[in-house]
Amino acid sequence: MIPHPPITARYASTADKPAFVRKLFDDGAKYYDRVVDWGFLHSGARYRRWAQQRNGLRKGMLLLDVACGTGLVAAEAVKILGSAETITCLDPSEGMLAIARTRLAARFVPGCAEALPFPENSFDFLTMGYALRHVANLEEAFGEFHRVLRPGGKVLILEVTKPPHRFGAFCFRLYFGRIYPFLTRLFTRSRDAEKMMAYFWETMDVCVPPETVLAALRNAGFIRVERRKQLGLFSEYTAIKV
Repeated sequence: MIPHPPITARYASTADKPAFVRKLFDDGAKYYDRVVDWGFLHSGARYRRWAQQRNGLRKGMLLLDVACGTGLVAAEAVKILGSAETITCLDPSEGMLAIARTRLAARFVPGCAEALPFPENSFDFLTMGYALRHVANLEEAFGEFHRVLRPGGKVLILEVTKPPHRFGAFCFRLYFGRIYPFLTRLFTRSRDAEKMMAYFWETMDVCVPPETVLAALRNAGFIRVERRKQLGLFSEYTAIKV
């Protein structure tokens, strides 16, 4: 199950998506942190920490952050866990990993969500921050999440979701589809940064609905599968491994 149809203006087929996404983030990595920071009104760090804390991350847990990017989610986890010693960060983009390595002293592993290079029952908690749209296959990714979590382990997926109602969708489209990419290019003077944020909107616009994500988590064997909405835009998907 793919998270959205191929964006044919960017790549030809689903098979071409991983290479496109990897290059997109390699090229835009050095701009990512500041663009995301002001684009979400400097609220991202507090929210990432709050979401992980509220959903049960605590000291002593082994954490896997899938599609860690520049380490923004993992850096907030450090403040909860007390250190980065029990954190493993995985991402297919070496450009993003290079920046993440300067942010925290975690274990860093190149790789993708659909083929996690870890044994079964390795982690207590798994996070994915705003990268669900970038995986190649939801069922394969969720199957891997289930495999590497220990019994009782929890997955927390943070995502931005287009509002279902017309006015909310219009405002969402205006900001993420037009204003955000334009300001990104204006402030960074980078076509790569603009392309990265434009692609964010393109994937959010055509992403499968939350019900499909929840069904895919259940099909992977998870229980207590839930979605919590925040401010009408942010989705927190949670699930537990039996």
